[in-house]
Amino acid sequence: MHETKNLDWKTYESITKYIYETLGKQSGVTIKGYGSNCKVKGKSGTSHQIDVLTTHSDGIHSYETAIECKYWKKKVNKDIVMKLVQILEDTGISKGIIVSKSGFTRDGIQFAKHKDIEIVHLREYEEKDLQDSSHKIEIATLDLKIKIHITRPEITSIDIGNNRKIEIKHEFDYFDYIILLENGNQVPFYDCVNNFRKEIKLLNNKTKSLTRTYKIQGSKLLNRQTGEKIDLDEILFTGQITESDDNRNLKYTIVDKVWLLMKSIFEERTFSFLENGLIVEHKK
Repeated sequence: MHETKNLDWKTYESITKYIYETLGKQSGVTIKGYGSNCKVKGKSGTSHQIDVLTTHSDGIHSYETAIECKYWKKKVNKDIVMKLVQILEDTGISKGIIVSKSGFTRDGIQFAKHKDIEIVHLREYEEKDLQDSSHKIEIATLDLKIKIHITRPEITSIDIGNNRKIEIKHEFDYFDYIILLENGNQVPFYDCVNNFRKEIKLLNNKTKSLTRTYKIQGSKLLNRQTGEKIDLDEILFTGQITESDDNRNLKYTIVDKVWLLMKSIFEERTFSFLENGLIVEHKK
């Protein structure tokens, strides 16, 4: 059992209702009642509590099904099957189903088959089940085609005088430099970079480059990575607006964990109940 799931008998009943309601939608099955307030009065005058009561119409007649939920540590035996048979006979309900957490005894299975009672083993997923199937099931695939057109101000050259240039390979490289002013103050080199980029944006010309010179006489440029200090009187930036396409095809597979396994014994059908509420049938 998953730590985030608090499964008890009441939740077990609610899940059973949800499963039969979901699986029965296409064939016209609806939930008529469930829980402690779901009671049907029989020919004997006795009221019988039904855990989940469904109804189905073929267009002429309506048929009801009584579903009993047994969230027990022990297996369901023939006495429980016999009790449901008696309820069906007294109420006139057409069909009976027993859903058990721990399965059924041999005599319970034999008697249920004799009386045409459907029996279902609904239990939490266990590690041993990994031998036959994965703990995760693919529930959807997203195929995304993303078209991205990028317009940005790009610096193409940084000249610091005397034929000296700063080579920047990555945006974060700008943060390696500090300008030490003559008065002792410090200015992040990145501030100058941003000011120049704003000027490129204002120019808004995709065909023409822009050059600006910033006078900073008597200062030094400090490389914080190497500790090197370079005498600096001016910085000459060159740049322009650039455009590029960055189209991408992305594919994601969405998976979810199996919480419960449901086996309809006589019909030989197996379902996985996922944590998000999706029900998946295991095809043979």
